[in-house]
Amino acid sequence: MLKAGVLGAGHLGKIHLRLLQQSERYELVGFYDPFTENAEKVAKEFGYTLFNSVDELIDAVDVVDIVTPTLSHFECAKQAIEKGKHIFIEKPITNTLQEAEAIRTLASQNHIRGQVGHVERFNPAFTAVQDMIGTPMFIETHRLAEFNPRGTDVPVVLDLMIHDIDIILSVVKSKVKNINASGVSVISETPDIANARIEFENGCVANLTASRISMKNMRKSRFFQKDAYISVDFLTKKSEVVKMKDAPEKPDEFAMILQNAEGVKKQIYFDNPKIVQNNAILDELESFADAIQNDTTPIVSLTQGTEALRVAQQIIDCFDN
Repeated sequence: MLKAGVLGAGHLGKIHLRLLQQSERYELVGFYDPFTENAEKVAKEFGYTLFNSVDELIDAVDVVDIVTPTLSHFECAKQAIEKGKHIFIEKPITNTLQEAEAIRTLASQNHIRGQVGHVERFNPAFTAVQDMIGTPMFIETHRLAEFNPRGTDVPVVLDLMIHDIDIILSVVKSKVKNINASGVSVISETPDIANARIEFENGCVANLTASRISMKNMRKSRFFQKDAYISVDFLTKKSEVVKMKDAPEKPDEFAMILQNAEGVKKQIYFDNPKIVQNNAILDELESFADAIQNDTTPIVSLTQGTEALRVAQQIIDCFDN
């Protein structure tokens, strides 16, 4: 078992603590949180060992799980890597692209494994159809959330949209060619609603919408590719695949047949993949244990986390133009 320690015992930190304690892949050594009152309360309530400093915790573990506010990600990760510890780091990887590049380089130089917490990659609705997404040419995503003061210290792009940016970059095997975006601040100092259009070199276009002042929650992505349409609902954890194939000579009487102007007939097939329910956060943490022990690249590497931040930053830069 890998010895793990958590930095940060806020809302998400407490979830990580609980799951690491449950996991058969990790031995939870303890945690550190600079907010003494909260830290002591968490330690007392759940019986976790509370360390006196970041350094003390890092020295006691193999893996440092960084669940602190984004502003402190870089410093925590740097300290852990320099002491030869593997890092799991919540998204976004760091506060700036420069910090992300530095962390990536430092980890590579020290032969350290690092994974970024883009948890939607482990959502069962996405993993069920991931292999069916081939060469999408149009992607549409909507990530809408009801207002929650937690997270408003960063633009909605880094808070919500970055999930979809990461998913899109993981399925489109092409470089980003152009980005257009607009954002509106309604209640926060930074944009609360944003829309972005990402064009890729292979012709694929992705249209992303994110809002944190919506009347309802929605987390949907739609992927359109030749002869197939794939829909993923990350919130309800449901997927739908609609495929089109050449219609048989004698189709079934209930078959759905489309005929175009040239007379070509296509049959529509509906496929609702089997969704295997899981705990996505536990899965991402345990997949990281696999990467460390098998010396393989983590499912969401530091490089991928950096690229998601790069695109997010390009979108944010559009707001100022």
